[in-house]
Amino acid sequence: MTLTRDIPLDPSVSALLFVDVQNFSCSRKGGEFAHLSEQELEEKCGWFFEKAETEIVPNMQALQAKCREKGIEVMYTTIESLTFDGRDRSLDYKITGFNVPKGSWDGKVIDEIAPQGDEIVLPKSSSSVFVSTHIDYILRNLGVKQLVICGMLTDQCVESAIRDACDLGYLVTEVTDACLTLTQERHDNSLKAIKGYCRQITTAQLLEELG
Repeated sequence: MTLTRDIPLDPSVSALLFVDVQNFSCSRKGGEFAHLSEQELEEKCGWFFEKAETEIVPNMQALQAKCREKGIEVMYTTIESLTFDGRDRSLDYKITGFNVPKGSWDGKVIDEIAPQGDEIVLPKSSSSVFVSTHIDYILRNLGVKQLVICGMLTDQCVESAIRDACDLGYLVTEVTDACLTLTQERHDNSLKAIKGYCRQITTAQLLEELG
């Protein structure tokens, strides 16, 4: 038997995971950008928001709709502390200055891909969702073997999720045009670096695969 990552999704054992597509870091009014003036926001993040609004989020919406249609579990993780003051978050997040208080607007998934019904949302307080949540336990309870990952930032929390999922035995598909980071160069470098851990396909390719 030839071992390969290039295996089409089987909806009965698959899940779609959105990583950190939340108000804090994906909205112009999000807490991550609160220290910036409107001019600074445009200068530093204008490309990021334009790309997100015109391409990445619409791709996410298409993936979300198709997975719901096919009965594929749709899940979300967001940066959000279990406390108001963030005392539970990782040392790295404390050093970085990230604190998304429990229950805050910043911790919510953006409206464009808001969860429906009882879709699972996992708050995390570290870069990898596999470190600070029980997602591995949950995925195994759901019978998931193939995990589709997209979200933000490509070269940070998305990469962390892919590496950990791979090491834990999941077949991972990264949707390359449903991920985003702050520059095209960083995004492209991340795709090259993580390529050995996952199958990489576009939104259009995955939609076609699912039929």
